Amino acid sequence: MTTLDPPDSVAGGPVARVDAPVVVKRRRRRLPVLGIVGAVIVAVYVLVAVFAPLLAPHSPTEGFSDHILSPPGGDFPLGTDSNGMDVLSRVLYAARLDLVIAVAAVALSIVAGAVLGLIVGYRGGWLDTVIMRAADVFQAFPILVLALALLAAAQGSLASVILVIALVDTPVFLRLVRSETIQIKQKTYVEAAQSVGNPTWRLLVRHILPNAIPPVIVQSAVRLAWSVNIVASLAFVGVGIQVPTPEWGSMIKVGAQYVSTGEWWPYTVPGIAILVLTLGFNLLADGLQDHLDPRRRK
Repeated sequence: MTTLDPPDSVAGGPVARVDAPVVVKRRRRRLPVLGIVGAVIVAVYVLVAVFAPLLAPHSPTEGFSDHILSPPGGDFPLGTDSNGMDVLSRVLYAARLDLVIAVAAVALSIVAGAVLGLIVGYRGGWLDTVIMRAADVFQAFPILVLALALLAAAQGSLASVILVIALVDTPVFLRLVRSETIQIKQKTYVEAAQSVGNPTWRLLVRHILPNAIPPVIVQSAVRLAWSVNIVASLAFVGVGIQVPTPEWGSMIKVGAQYVSTGEWWPYTVPGIAILVLTLGFNLLADGLQDHLDPRRRK
């Protein structure tokens, strides 16, 4: 049997040819280089925190009475402090404590701020006015002074440090989510979802919250850097985590009294640890901003 090719024309005229649809491939946008650098720095700190028991040469709370303020070298690669405790071991374990406090505090503040921000941003009215004025009063105080006062009243335990930082940080996410909610609720797709009878909770959870998440992700990286610094600051002034618990701020506090005598390692090493982690979080935040914000895409 002979196979005939389809005719190019018929009695009524030429046959219209239907071209295959053109498939446009979207290039997946990658995180900027500086954002990748920040992510790597943060990942290294996370790994150090997780594997601190394997990496630390000594117990972070063990004091060696015959090695008080020993310089770096030998069995103590980064020296010892005024209590004879190994600086390297304490820095490694402090990464675990500081990251746990920062992540827990920021997570709590995100949950509280997102819930309040969604509600007041969508409802508006007197509830919005009352809560936002309360946030204004709360943020009128210097953050460190407010945290000091709250933590001094809460006795400075680990749980109280987390709760105080979360409380101080909640208005930041409250304002951010509220602002996004006010903009998103005016979008056509939200009005369409509302017109077909979707309940309020579904509008908030299904249509508004997912679109408010990108700026929250960026801000969370910034607030993690801030939380690490505020934890260290509180310990440095004496109301946060204190010796012998390994924490960067308390290590700097103990070592700072030896600045004039030349023993630099007890305070320099934890200071560098804070600096590098803060840099990592800020680079990650900037990279996420470029990646998630279409207005900054080239």
